[in-house]
Amino acid sequence: MVARGSGAEEAPPPTQQRLVFAYYITGHGFGHATRALEVVRHLIGAGHEVHVVTAAPEFVFTTEIDSPSLHIRRVLLDCGAVQADALTVDRLASLEKYHQTAVVPREAILRTEVEWLHSIKADLVVSDVVPVACRAAADAGIRSVCVTNFSWDFIYAEYVVAAGNHHRSIVWQIAEDYSHCEFLLRLPGYCPMPAFRDVIDVPLVVRRLHKSRSEVRKELGIAEDVKVVIFNFGGQPAGWKLKKEWLPDGWLCLVQFV
Repeated sequence: MVARGSGAEEAPPPTQQRLVFAYYITGHGFGHATRALEVVRHLIGAGHEVHVVTAAPEFVFTTEIDSPSLHIRRVLLDCGAVQADALTVDRLASLEKYHQTAVVPREAILRTEVEWLHSIKADLVVSDVVPVACRAAADAGIRSVCVTNFSWDFIYAEYVVAAGNHHRSIVWQIAEDYSHCEFLLRLPGYCPMPAFRDVIDVPLVVRRLHKSRSEVRKELGIAEDVKVVIFNFGGQPAGWKLKKEWLPDGWLCLVQFV
């Protein structure tokens, strides 16, 4: 399926080699999708073709990229964490959901992904940070790289300890999947990720600005002399407010709701 939105991309130079990228993005939250969006946008702007594989909503990409070189394939290949709210993680439920999502149907997933990668003639697999994508790429004979600041084996390792060692094999399987990638493009704010053999540190990747600082303040009715802190941690219930006594004088807190 070809996805289109607003904001046309530049045409590639006529002499440039056109590559096909399969970009796997976890559907856990919007953070992975929004940072991957910028990489995808630049790849398409450079004249390449990108197939995004994700459970994240299509609009994250289609509102920013208008190009026949962008393709969206919505599929759930990892499930992240099961949360009761923004800060409360059900560790055992998270492990059990991953087991049902990625372990039980693993062989079928690998067969499907290998066939699909061959069908689009992918030149490179990029993962942020879907484990099975790296193994599928290896089985398909295609190189892969990961772009992330954390890995699910590190996250789930703590869940295994807290959940009483249930599903310990999940952590080892995820680490083994990651070990198939060529290297890791490691973003700032990273955690230990020993599963990756080679690491290249890169700067922070974020979405491009659409409005200036002054435009945003004017739109929100915030004076230029007011200091603003943004609490940008998704999943907060509507109506949640930071108590005024927790803020220094002259400061305003903006809270993101879902």
